[in-house]
Parts: sequence; C-alpha cells; structure tokens
Amino acid sequence: MPDQPDLTKLIFGRLTWDAIPFHEPILLATFFMVAAGGIVVLGGITYYRKWGYLWHEWFTSIDHKKIGIMYVILGIVMLLRGFADAIMMRLQQAVAFGDSAGYLPPHHYDQIFTAHGVIMIFFVAMPLVTGLMNYIVPLQIGARDVAFPFLNNFSFWMTTGGVVLVMMSLFVGEFARTGWLAYPPLSGITHSPDVGVDYYIWALQIAGVGTLLSGINLLVTIVKMRAPGMTMMRMPIFTWTALCTNVLIVAAFPVLTAVLALLSMDRYVGTNFFTADFGGNAMMYVNLIWIWGHPEVYILILPAFGIFSEVVSTYCRKRLFGYASMVYATVVITVLSYLVWLHHFFTMGSGASVNSFFGITTMIISIPTGAKIFNWLFTMYRGRIRFEIPMLWTIGFMVTFVIGGMTGVLLAVPPADFALHNSLFLIAHFHNVIIGGVLFGLMAGITYWFPKAFGYKLDPFWGKCSFWFWLVGFYVAFMPLYVLGLMGVTRRVNHFEDMSLQIWFQIAAFGALLIACGIASFIIQLVVSYRRRDQLRDTTGDPWDGRTLEWSTSSPPPAYNFAFTPRVHDLDAWWQMKQHGYERPRLGFIPIHMPSNTWAGIVLAGISVVMGFALIWHMWPLTVLSFAALILVSIIHTFNYKRDYYVPAEQVVATEDARTRLLAQHV
Repeated sequence: MPDQPDLTKLIFGRLTWDAIPFHEPILLATFFMVAAGGIVVLGGITYYRKWGYLWHEWFTSIDHKKIGIMYVILGIVMLLRGFADAIMMRLQQAVAFGDSAGYLPPHHYDQIFTAHGVIMIFFVAMPLVTGLMNYIVPLQIGARDVAFPFLNNFSFWMTTGGVVLVMMSLFVGEFARTGWLAYPPLSGITHSPDVGVDYYIWALQIAGVGTLLSGINLLVTIVKMRAPGMTMMRMPIFTWTALCTNVLIVAAFPVLTAVLALLSMDRYVGTNFFTADFGGNAMMYVNLIWIWGHPEVYILILPAFGIFSEVVSTYCRKRLFGYASMVYATVVITVLSYLVWLHHFFTMGSGASVNSFFGITTMIISIPTGAKIFNWLFTMYRGRIRFEIPMLWTIGFMVTFVIGGMTGVLLAVPPADFALHNSLFLIAHFHNVIIGGVLFGLMAGITYWFPKAFGYKLDPFWGKCSFWFWLVGFYVAFMPLYVLGLMGVTRRVNHFEDMSLQIWFQIAAFGALLIACGIASFIIQLVVSYRRRDQLRDTTGDPWDGRTLEWSTSSPPPAYNFAFTPRVHDLDAWWQMKQHGYERPRLGFIPIHMPSNTWAGIVLAGISVVMGFALIWHMWPLTVLSFAALILVSIIHTFNYKRDYYVPAEQVVATEDARTRLLAQHV
C-alpha cells in the first residue's frame, strides 16, 4: 500500500500550492480583476435566468451564423487580453532605462511577450477570420448551412478550449518564456523544465484541431454546396479568398500539429528530434514551424483581401475591377506562400544559393499582392465613393499595408536581413502588415456585415473615433520601432542602458495608448449602437447596395437562410436579382429539414481541456480517464440519431412574405 505522499503525487503530478503565484502582485491583481468580472457576468446571467437560453440557442447551436458570431465575440474578448499584454510591454520598455528596472521582472516580461504573440495570432486573428467566414460564406454561395454542422460547433469549442488553457496559465503555473514560436533548445526540457512550454503545446494542439476541422468543413462547403449556376468564376471574391484560406489551413495546420507533437515527445519521453545531441537538429524545428507559419500569415490576410474587395465594390457602386485577375492573384499567393518560409531565418547559414531562391520568391509574391492594390484603386477610379466606416478602414489599409509591404521587400534581400534580423525593424514590419492588413480588414468586415447579422447598423461617430485612434495610434506606436531597428536595437529586451533610446520607446508607448482608445471606442460603439438599435435600423441604406447573394436574405437571416435555393445567373448575384426580379420556384412552401442542436461539441472540448491540463501537470490517472471519456462521448454521440427537426411551412411563409415585401422596395 503506497503511502499518502506518493498517492498525492500520483493524483496531482507536478501541481502543488507553489504553482499559484501568490508572490506575484501583478498576477494576483489580474486574478482578482478577472474573477470580479467573471462573477459579475455569471451573476447577471443567473439573475436574468439566461442559462437555459444560452445553452439551447447558442452553446449547443449548429447554426453557422450563431457559431460565426460566437467566434467573433471570442476574438474580441481575447483582443482585450492580448492588447493588455502589449500595453504592459510598451510601458515597461518606456520606463526601464539606466538605474530603473521597470515594474516587470524579467521572467514575467518573457511570459508576457510570448503570450501576446500566441494570443494575437491564434486566439484573436484566427477566431475573427473564422467567424466572418463561418457567417458569410454559406450565405454568399446560397447554402443553408456548412457541410458538417456538428463539426462546426465542435471546432468552435475546441478553439475556446485552447483559450481556456492559455488563460489558466495566468493563475496556475506560468506560460512559456520562449517567444511565440517556442524555438528549441529554449523550449526543450533542459532550458524550460517548468510547465510553461507544456501550456503552449497543449493550448495550440487543442485549438489547432478546431482550426483544421473548420478548414475542412468550409472547404467542402464551398466546393460542394454552391447554388445552381454559381460556377467557380461566379463566386464572390470573399468566397474565393475563403476557399484559398481553407486550402492553406488544411495543408499547413497538420505540420503545426506534427512539429508540436515532436517537441512534446522530446519533453515527455526523452526523444531527441530537436536537441543538439543524438542526431537531433534544432533548425529542423525552425523549418517546420515556419512551413506552417508563413502560410499562416496568408491564412489571415487573404480573407481581409476578400473583405476589402466587397467593401470597395459596394461603397464605390461599381463592379469590382479585374475580377479574374483578383482570382488568379489569390491563387498565385496561395501557391507561393509555401515557397517563401526560409526568408524568416536567412541567418541560419543555408548558403547563398538557398537564400537567393527564397529572396527571389519573396519578391515575386509581392507582385500579385500589388495587383490587388491596383484593382482596388481602379475600382475606386470614377466611382461614386461614399466614405462610410468600412471604406475608411479600406483606405487606411491601402496606405498602411503598402508601407508594410515595402519594408517586407527590403527584408527579402538577404544582406539587409542579416543586418535587421531579430531587430525592432522586424517587429514594426510584422505589425505593419498584420494590423494594417488583417486587423483593419476585420474591422471593415465587422462593420460592413454587422447589419446583416443583427438588423441594425453600428453608430458612425464612435466608428470614426475607433478608426482614427487606430490609424494614428499605429503610426505613432510602430514608426519609432523602424527607427530603433535601423539603429540596431534588438527585440524582446526589457531593460536598456542607452538613455538616448528612451524617447523613442516613450513615443511608442503613447501610440499604444492611442490604440487602446481605438479599442475602447469600438466597445463603446457596440454598446451605443445596441441602445440606439431602433434608430439605426435602415432598410434603405448601405446593406442594400451589396452586390452579392448574402444581401438577398432578411437581416438577420432566418435559421434556414433560404426558403428556396437561389439560382445564380451573374457574378454579382444580388445586383442581378434587383435588376430583373427575384426568381421563386412555382411550388409552394414546404417544411424545411434542419439538423438539431447538439451538446457533444462543448462536452468533448471540455474533456479535451481537462486532458490537456492533466498532461501539462503529469496527472496520469486523470489523463487516462479523460481520454476514455473522449472515446465514450464520441461513441454516444455517434449513435444519437435524434438530430433533425423541421421548420413548419407556416413559419416559412410568414418569414418569406415579410422578406418579399422588403425586397419589393429595392427591385
């Protein structure tokens, strides 16, 4: 019979009271703030008796529209967490000069810059991109839902599971201190024996499963479920960019899964894939992670390109210039994104020939991107431009992204990269294209399609405040980093001796505060718009200028999207319907067959989180139990046949009659 201490170690593994950061005042304050906010939210839901509503209408929903909205909400919530990390870093760098050590200890600062990168890419940009694709793509192609509705729900909750593990690392243990890509040997068991890298691995593995399954789902949806008459060259540009994005997801994310599995084997069972001994090679990890990582950049930016295409066409009241060239440029970017990964580490020592190849391919990939910029400019040329909020984000993107692209071409030159590699110039470039491209595109898309999702527009005043704070704040925050990078200042440093550098970091910190005002303005915009929703309902405004099929449905659309599958005759399907009338088959309304909600997605993701936590802390009995529970719940769900219901014909008639009266005003 084992004694009590051994039994405790068997059950709890490495988890002890020392894992709770009682000695970290910043973390304790954060914990109490998060706990207080959680209590307020949970108390409000309980007080208003909304748990049943949330469970039946949202948490277990397989409706692609509700899942898309939940993805966007998740991304916005994590934006607040990720940006809080950014503010902490900027303030630390602004004050930590000379004798002042700043307010962040080095090991805490290292966790913050790692968490910031991981959260912003995996748990802000990816959920926002996936949420918009989830909501809009089925509506644009005339489908009632995605190809695999349950898989859609499961994918969302697996992404949320990754978020839970990242947030848990704040209060139980710590996060990785390796940078957002966790290069060995720093992420190996010798240099990182604590749980930080394990949190990183399992959070990304769980979220990566959700992203991969979502990519498969949307890829099949676009390929197999388009409305009659919608050939590939009649698909909206946003759907084209979504198609290419999900091709990249399906091809790239298995590489991330594999490389993290190899790293976890190095840490858990003593293999030597990425060690310096016994035949391992740390640079193989760097190659593999960037074979995933560079397509990931285009996974984020391609949907933003699609959003800008929709916005420019709508607010210039013109058909998009050069549709075919936009499609070909998107496909070329998709292919070339796999041929440029090594430009991230020209300094590895691969030799002049290899570096020359990847430098040239990096310059070539800028050509189709530049073609898109010219297509948008020619669409604007002689168009009746209305400077609404989505159009402001688009124009801000075009200026900002071009600057970021030019600095990227500079970094594609190996000799220049040798001088600028790992400097703040690189940080400025990366944020230049991700903020100026991805985030500006997502803000444009949220504003543009918000009336479609909720039936009312967002308040324009606070939208303009958000845009200008973001735009000005970006330039104030990141232009100084270009200067510092050219001066040779390296990234990820939390203390400086050269006092002449401090003014540049103080300017950057002020820019970060301006961006914080932009985020606050966006939150205020949501609240004000909700309170003024009756005044902001406008059936004669911007949404009806949209040229693609999603605008042919009511706002918000019914659960079944389309009572009759639309037939497409032209590239701009909704525009054509408005000119020639909306086609309706002669047969009457019939009950519509729909899949029912499911509890399995949230339960399977919850068990996955428990299993990930157990693996992080070496709780082997809990690991086995949770794995068995995963198998059991999967089997139960597989044999649960009661998953269908019918929307009654009377309900369809009432909804469609109201919609017909609305459409008649615009045909």
